[in-house]
Amino acid sequence: MEETKQAPRWISGIEPPQELLTATGTQILEIECREQPAKLHDLIRAYGNDPAIRSELKKFRSLAAGKGPVLFIGMGASFCSSISGSIFLQSHGRLAFSVDAGEWLHYASSIWADAALSVLLTTSGESAELVELFKRGTGRPLGLICNNSASTCWNLAENRLPILAGPEYGNATKTYTNATAAAIILASEMVGCAWEEDAERAAAVFAAHLDPIFAIRSELEKFCRGAANIEIIGRGAAYGGAILSALCIREMSGQRAAAHTGAGFKHGPNLDVDASHVAIIFALGRAADLGVKLAQECNRRGGKVVLISNDEHRASDKLFPVRIESVPEPWEGITSLLVPQALTLGIVERTGCRLPPRFQYGVMEQ
Repeated sequence: MEETKQAPRWISGIEPPQELLTATGTQILEIECREQPAKLHDLIRAYGNDPAIRSELKKFRSLAAGKGPVLFIGMGASFCSSISGSIFLQSHGRLAFSVDAGEWLHYASSIWADAALSVLLTTSGESAELVELFKRGTGRPLGLICNNSASTCWNLAENRLPILAGPEYGNATKTYTNATAAAIILASEMVGCAWEEDAERAAAVFAAHLDPIFAIRSELEKFCRGAANIEIIGRGAAYGGAILSALCIREMSGQRAAAHTGAGFKHGPNLDVDASHVAIIFALGRAADLGVKLAQECNRRGGKVVLISNDEHRASDKLFPVRIESVPEPWEGITSLLVPQALTLGIVERTGCRLPPRFQYGVMEQ
């Protein structure tokens, strides 16, 4: 009896070109990071002009008008990308939260009916927890933000928005950037706020800073080299960037990294700061001054700080400042990623990449 050979389950259903199949994890990381500005630009244009997407956005806005909070539900990078959306809604008077899909699946069934709308985010559309939530959520007001229109979640969803990042074979880079933009645009539509000008500004700043920041990746790596731990600290939308940055550094390089809110770091973890410690602090948005203040405190304790801000700061042996032009809130959830991405590339170029490219979906299970 002949065995039936299963067809490859290519990422996003697209067979990659041969030159990518032979690329290393380090090469894939740089390629996909450098694709981000163009993919972000494409998404902004599509969300502003594509009739099908505009129709979907109107449906989401109608669903979100009900009583109860708006929930963004995801895991990993998808959870991180949702934070900019929930922060935007909160700052505009709409109750909203970002929640972990695994925790919500197992512990929140009894209160799920209290939500006005649940927006599920998944790059692959095949994550077991998200698939199960769609199955259990039949009859509830649900929406989807997804990068795979051939996926199980996409087929289960009635209301859905594309991430439009194309296949991604390494760590979350362009899918995070585009999913974050989609969440911000969706949140803006829900509360009736114009977003096109802010989005174009953020995309222009992101594109303008990518090459200069990636050009200093060796200096960033040298500054952070030897750290016992790297703490990444952000507030508001930049907290999503901090979580994703820690994931990126750990997955790609094996370097220990952890994310914190500014207040969360201040009330505990900063007590063990010493000369072995490096903090990456996003001093961006309305609480930027608190980020600068925290950087100064870390320096006083002997720790080193990579400070990302909209202002000029004097470099020292303990302070590596990187200036990024300001963007409207909450778009710093995207621009905050450039420095940690560059640092990650600098580390894996020196020490090797621990995460090989993935071209096919594996088994998705909890």
